[in-house]
Amino acid sequence: MPSRLIAYALGGILLCACASQTIVPSYVNNNPDLQVGGERPTDGMPRTESAGSFCLEVSDKWHQDGRTPDGQPLWAKDTFRRVVPCG
Repeated sequence: MPSRLIAYALGGILLCACASQTIVPSYVNNNPDLQVGGERPTDGMPRTESAGSFCLEVSDKWHQDGRTPDGQPLWAKDTFRRVVPCG
C-alpha cells in the first residue's frame, strides 16, 4: 500500500512538472483572407471591377470561423460579387 502512494505521488509530481512547461503557440499566417486573434477586421469598401462587357461590384465581409486550441478567434474573409452597370 505505501508503495502505491509513493507511485501516485511521483506520478503527480511528473505530471505537474510537464504541465508547467507549456509551449506558447505562434501563429504565422501569410494568407490575407485569414487572421488569427485580435478584434474583428474592418470590412472593406465595395469596389467596382471591369469584367470586359460588364462590371462587378466586389465587397469583402469578415466573420469569425472558429477558435484556435488556445482560444484565439479565427477570422475569415468572404468576397461577394454582383453584376452592376459600368460607369
